[in-house]
Amino acid sequence: MPYQNRRSTYTNFILIFVALKVGLNLLAISHFGFHRDELLHLALGDHLDWGYKEVPPFIALLAKISTTIFGNSVAASRVFATLCGGAIVWLVGLITVELGGKMFAITLACLSIIFAPAFVASDYLFQPVVFDQLWWVLCVWLIIRYINYHSVKYIYLVGLVIGIGLLTKYTMGFFALALVLGLLFTRQRKILWNRHVLGAALIALLLFLPNIIWQFQHHLPVITHMKTLKESQLNYIKPTDFISQQIAVNGIALFVWLVGFGFLLFSFKLRKFQFLAFAFILIFIFLLEMSGKNYYLFGAYPMLFAAGGYGFERWIKIKYTTLRASVVVLFTLPNLLLFPLVLPVLPLNTTLSLFRFVDKHVSMFRFAATWEDHKLHPLTQDYADMLGWDELAQKVAAAYYKLTPEQRKVTQIYADNYGEAGAIHHFGKQYNLPEVVCLNSSFTLWAPGNLNARYIIYVDESNGAKLKRFAPYVDSCSKLSEVDNPLAREKETAVLLLINPKPALNLVYKKELAEKLLE
Repeated sequence: MPYQNRRSTYTNFILIFVALKVGLNLLAISHFGFHRDELLHLALGDHLDWGYKEVPPFIALLAKISTTIFGNSVAASRVFATLCGGAIVWLVGLITVELGGKMFAITLACLSIIFAPAFVASDYLFQPVVFDQLWWVLCVWLIIRYINYHSVKYIYLVGLVIGIGLLTKYTMGFFALALVLGLLFTRQRKILWNRHVLGAALIALLLFLPNIIWQFQHHLPVITHMKTLKESQLNYIKPTDFISQQIAVNGIALFVWLVGFGFLLFSFKLRKFQFLAFAFILIFIFLLEMSGKNYYLFGAYPMLFAAGGYGFERWIKIKYTTLRASVVVLFTLPNLLLFPLVLPVLPLNTTLSLFRFVDKHVSMFRFAATWEDHKLHPLTQDYADMLGWDELAQKVAAAYYKLTPEQRKVTQIYADNYGEAGAIHHFGKQYNLPEVVCLNSSFTLWAPGNLNARYIIYVDESNGAKLKRFAPYVDSCSKLSEVDNPLAREKETAVLLLINPKPALNLVYKKELAEKLLE
């Protein structure tokens, strides 16, 4: 078969780009520190279950495997994300070949995704995002393989991938639905009438079923999570913001995926794969209507980059070698200049200088340092979320060891948010701190039934503002320290000491715990 011959010819060539992606990630793998979300996911790994309040269980299982094999360092936590980023590039190359692309198409497609800011920023942190992208692009590749070879094993593998994808991030369900509707809009709808599709759907359902059961057992926390997310963040995302962000997130590679989208939609050569263009339209419209975050759509771009590489190769014939090389440089070099803005490959002070330069001279890229509060900051929100956690843990440990050994036996540590709790949970192991208590996010699931210690070290995200709140409930309360790092999102987070809490405080805690567990 011509497709099989072509695929085997370019395997080693595609691996060059995989190595490049992995190598670039390795440059940043240990820089700055843990991201707040990484700390949460590592904590989930110590409390394995079939579900959590904000994510399905896959990331927790991966966290457990990661810490068991690689250890607890920042670099160790990002090994799987780095390998996953390489796998996405690998699949982009394979999809390009399946579409009919050769070396120039592979080069342009792979370099586009390697240097696209969206994928540089999202494919190195230990978060469900990068794994969600992998399942999306793998699902696309498997469907294309079925179309090209008509082997039913690919249908069952699609079911397997969708099932694992749903256990990774619920957005996989939206993409799977978009693919089904996209197929219905085209001649490839005949795939859906294949009796093996039911078998694949059953595999996906069986894989996802434990999480569905867990959700019902815990009062469907995913609904509460989405409601909270919408009220606190998504409601502030305007449709025009979402559209402008999709235009900007891939930088100059925008033109590659736009060409790919056009070829999938209109090219006679790619008519078998037109359903992918319709799927992209549908998932785009859905996320636009739902005020989705910009990264929710990232998993749909790899297939467009592959088609874009194919499209440019069709336009620019092989005899125009210089023009082909110029196109590759044009659609990758400008994104390379943005690299340190989204991947921490440079020291912190150098990175700060770069952001100041961008703010002053390249205003179009200020969005990189604009946070969820829609304000401009010295660094990206992700970078700021990687700073200050070790300092916080040190100050909590200092507060703990200021107490006598007898006092420490009757001490609890409480944190306001999951980032703080994750940091104390992770770094607390080296300080032999007691398990942190937190009623934010999934930490609620394993919170103790009582907050009734004689001494409570309280991590207050509002810089000690809760002192007045606690005054009626304790014999004494005082602020011991705060996070000093001016670049951290947790700057001015305070460490308080509450002495001899009254029973009324525990009643307040128990009431809030009961309410949180029902959410």
